[in-house]
Amino acid sequence: MLTPRQHITDELAAGFEQIRAGLEIPDTFSPEALALAERRAAGGVEQFLDQLDADGTRRFTDRREIELTSIDPDGSMDLDQAFAIERSGGNGGDGAGAGAPDGYLLHYAIADVGSWVQPGDAIDVEARRRGMTVYAPDRRIPLHPPILSEGAASLLAGQDRPAVLWSVGLTATGEIDTIAVERAVVRNRRALTYQGVQAALDSGTDDDQFLLLRELGSLLIAAETRRGGISLELPEQTVVQVDGHYEVRYDAAYEVESFNAQLSLTCGMAAARLMIDNGVGILRTLPPAGPGVFDALRVSATSLGVAWPADMGYPEWLRTLDATTPEGAALMNLAARTLRGSGYLAFDGNLPEGHEHAAIAAPYAHVTAPLRRLVDRFANECVLAAVAKQRPAAWALDALETLPAIMAKTGAAASQVDRAAVDLSEAAALLHLVGHEFDATVTASGKGTATLLLRDPAVIERIAADLAIGTTVRVRLVSASLDGPSVSFELV
Repeated sequence: MLTPRQHITDELAAGFEQIRAGLEIPDTFSPEALALAERRAAGGVEQFLDQLDADGTRRFTDRREIELTSIDPDGSMDLDQAFAIERSGGNGGDGAGAGAPDGYLLHYAIADVGSWVQPGDAIDVEARRRGMTVYAPDRRIPLHPPILSEGAASLLAGQDRPAVLWSVGLTATGEIDTIAVERAVVRNRRALTYQGVQAALDSGTDDDQFLLLRELGSLLIAAETRRGGISLELPEQTVVQVDGHYEVRYDAAYEVESFNAQLSLTCGMAAARLMIDNGVGILRTLPPAGPGVFDALRVSATSLGVAWPADMGYPEWLRTLDATTPEGAALMNLAARTLRGSGYLAFDGNLPEGHEHAAIAAPYAHVTAPLRRLVDRFANECVLAAVAKQRPAAWALDALETLPAIMAKTGAAASQVDRAAVDLSEAAALLHLVGHEFDATVTASGKGTATLLLRDPAVIERIAADLAIGTTVRVRLVSASLDGPSVSFELV
């Protein structure tokens, strides 16, 4: 006989399938794509070592001497990136003091999906249909056949792989100085997890790469703040499997995740610079928020008693907020309104207005996740063409104008899958708690509706009431049902 928990788990699993089916998320690959992926994977890295470009030079350099490290969520097999950081100089220039570095050299290897997938082949057709990997609580629906994305093309530890290798020189203050990009065969020495690396740093590790990652990552965050870039660490709900059942949690962000993200952002800014200089490419964009949004934030901060000195810029102030407090959670929720309207901008010739990414405060491109995101493969081809001072291949140029629409459609579907899975899991988590009372933080309010954030269970729901943001209220769960799903609270 199934236990009540098992019944709910089975209902959730069926619900997740229904969500994907309703949003027409592709469930299987075509037989042609699977067969082609298997043949390509069987060729191994050896098929790339002796490839020649049109001018007779080797297409791939051998850079297996670089001792790369990757850091990903636990259980990840689709490893897009690996890094190695070196110090450069060391004479303490710019008044940094004796022994301080002149700068850093960041090696950043990105899985070279463009060497496994050919324009118009069965894998390419499937990838354009999918747009990106979709992550659901019970499974992930990959962009490429797993034999490639989690096998032959993934930067797995101890395996030789074709990669797009970035070597970015950075100043002692974290500014991009030099950029080099090449196709190379690399070997990831170790595939680690965020949790493991964070634990090592917290315990006082002497691992050189961990310490350099923290050092350089901190400098890059400071450089981002100086540019006017922002990062939001909002409580993010995630649904995880625990001992055979599903739980809704707030995803705990490790400090090392921010450091690792800065390496990716650095390559994205470098990619944008190369494409802009070459006059053709595709950028990730975000329009700036209007001044009224920031005025409203200042008013809200004042009403909540949160200091925002007149001489402190928005990015710097944002980093002072603590999302674990009611006031901080509410203000960060309001701050998220400054990050609306992201998209992609393809260009060939004159660079259009609105080409920057407001949160990064610089032109930016997606290039570091080609196993999981379609646009990155084409952006990398544009980057490699820029380095060679050439126009991208015709097949890449032809795709540029179609990519923004593809990414918008598939990105929206992926977000809907995530939101619907969380809504369903929230209802499941609350089924046995009807009648119970909870403390909740009001993170948004308006037009007769308020958004409530519960800490335990990890639930974010709305209630029909006008409430002051940043306050803590007591609510009672009136009903919860998997049908819909639906959840209802009332004020106590």
